Amino acid sequence: MQKTMGSFKELLVYQKAFHLAMKVFEITKSFPREEMYSLTSQFRRSSRSVCSNIAEGYRKRLYPAHFISKTSDADMENSETIVWIYFSLSCCYITKETADKLITEVEEIGRLLGHMIQHPEKYC
Repeated sequence: MQKTMGSFKELLVYQKAFHLAMKVFEITKSFPREEMYSLTSQFRRSSRSVCSNIAEGYRKRLYPAHFISKTSDADMENSETIVWIYFSLSCCYITKETADKLITEVEEIGRLLGHMIQHPEKYC
């Protein structure tokens, strides 16, 4: 009998990334309207892309190279999210405390993604 792997939604990294994306959504609601099509949009997009790349890669885990590629894409988007945190802080849209908390979450997600990239056999 073949063991079936669960859903991508069961992955701790996905859960943490989704939680962060929702936090970013809530935080950016208070950003100025003139940032809607630049900072706000980019910040939301990058944080959400982490989740979508995890899901896409997990569905392709039969092919380790594709899994690693999509997980690497998730890591790239996660890194981009840090840039938007720094811009948000520099523009005084978020506090240093909020930025530090977000960065801590992004870094934890990055470590989990790094583990997946380095050890795809545990997921494929």
